Amino acid sequence: MTETLFKAACIQLASGSNVNANLLEAQRLIEHATREGARLVVLPENFAYMGAKCQDMLKISEQDNDGPIQHFLSQISQKLGIWLVGGTIPITTDSKQKLRAACLLYDDKGQRVVRYDKMHLFDVNLVESDEQYAESETIEPGDNLCVVDTPFGKLGLSVCYDLRFPEMYRAMLDQGMELLVLPAAFTAMTGAAHWDALLRARAIENLSFVLAAAQGGFHISGRKTWGHSMIVDPWGNKLAEQTSGNGPVIAEINREFLDATRRNFPSLQHRRIHCK
Repeated sequence: MTETLFKAACIQLASGSNVNANLLEAQRLIEHATREGARLVVLPENFAYMGAKCQDMLKISEQDNDGPIQHFLSQISQKLGIWLVGGTIPITTDSKQKLRAACLLYDDKGQRVVRYDKMHLFDVNLVESDEQYAESETIEPGDNLCVVDTPFGKLGLSVCYDLRFPEMYRAMLDQGMELLVLPAAFTAMTGAAHWDALLRARAIENLSFVLAAAQGGFHISGRKTWGHSMIVDPWGNKLAEQTSGNGPVIAEINREFLDATRRNFPSLQHRRIHCK
C-alpha cells in the first residue's frame, strides 16, 4: 500500500577524497534526517568520493554488489529502517579505463532494489569560469530508464546532467513516475544559472515531486559546486532548500496533493506527442 503522507530528505555534502570521512559525514546527516522522521533519504552524486579529477574514481571503483560503499548503503538503510538512494558510486566495467556512475536504491531491509546508471555525461567547456569536463573519457553511459515501485509511489531515478533532457522524464512519466530523485554535483556557474529553473520545470511539466540532493561547497580539485539541495512539489513550490553547507533538507510529501493536482489540472492527459 502506498503511503499518502511521509517525510523525505535530501542530504547536501561537500565531499572530498577521503572515503571514510565522507561516509561518516553522510551517516551523521542521514541519522539526523531519520531522527526528524524521514523515511526516504537521497544522497548526492559522488557522495563517497570527489577527487581531483574524474579519472581518480577508478581507484575506488567497486564490483557490482560488492565493496565498502555498497555495504555502507545496505547497512545504514537496514539499521535505520529507511529507503535510501545512494547518490552515485563508481562501478567497474569490462574496461579498466571506464566505470559506470551507478545510482543505487536500497529498501528498509538493506536490500538493493534497483540500479540506475547515469545516461547523460557532462562533456562541456565552461569558458566563463575556465572549467572543462569530459566525463565520457572515464564514465560509460547507461542506457536504461529506471522507474520502480516503492511504498511512497513510483520513483524515477536520474542523475545531475540528466536534468537537462526533458524527454527522459517524459519517457519516465510514461512508466508511471510520480516522484523523481536527482543526486547531483552541479557546478557553481551552471547551478546559479539553471538549477532552480530546471528543477521546478521538471516538477511542473511532469506534475511530480522532485527530490534533488546536491554537492555544495569547495572540493579538492578546486571545483566549487552549487548546493541548493531542494524538494519541490508538483506545482513547482519549493518545500525545503539548503542553500549552502552540509545538512539534510527535509519536507513532508503529501501524495493526496499530487493526486489532486493531476486530477484538477490534467495537462498530462492533454499530451499529443509521446516519447518512444
